Amino acid sequence: MELPMLTDTPRKRSQGLAHDIVTALTQRILLGQMAAGEKLPSESAIVGEYGVSRTVVREALSKLQAAGLVETRHGVGTFVLARDQRQGLHLTHDTAVSVRGILELRMGLETQAAALAALRRTDAQLQQMRQALDDYQDSLSNHDSSVEPDVRFHQLIAQATGNTYFTDVIHHLGNSVIPRSRINAQERGDADLMKLGQLANLEHEAILKAIRRQDPDAARAAMLLHLSNSLERMTGE
Repeated sequence: MELPMLTDTPRKRSQGLAHDIVTALTQRILLGQMAAGEKLPSESAIVGEYGVSRTVVREALSKLQAAGLVETRHGVGTFVLARDQRQGLHLTHDTAVSVRGILELRMGLETQAAALAALRRTDAQLQQMRQALDDYQDSLSNHDSSVEPDVRFHQLIAQATGNTYFTDVIHHLGNSVIPRSRINAQERGDADLMKLGQLANLEHEAILKAIRRQDPDAARAAMLLHLSNSLERMTGE
């Protein structure tokens, strides 16, 4: 049987494999499946688990270290950092857990959070979400940063699930959950960032409406659309 032709370059395939490992290990760490101070599996063990080369594993571990999730002690191994050492996730544009990686993680996490929030939210939580979006719009109108109310809105959705694991993960992602906070304003300009903010807030309103109606399917779909559009706006993908 003739094998399909591979069109990706070896470098692109290496980056993709490293990205898969980074995403998997990031989820384990943020969801508490790997505790602070715990030693990551050895290079050989990761090679065996994922069926990749040592070069790919080293690239993935380097990206996790650059993201502030782990630290490597030479001659000893790589260890998970405690939450207070991470200071949120330190993301850089040259790591797989930057804009694209974080949004992919959030697509799995926050779509389910929105659905649960629609089922479990209280009237008080609904009012707090409404206030967050009002503050968001006020910030845009005043040409101020809208990152704080944006983060607050997503954190409130996580809280409304009644599941502290959702709250913990979103909290420790910090401002990194907002892709616009990773963009140099000089690269895009105020007008472009304003437009991005307005588009994002229209999507926020759709999420809030679904949560208000207590419609989990609509809330899940609205959140997925918001995060998918965010990925497209930020990366062009």
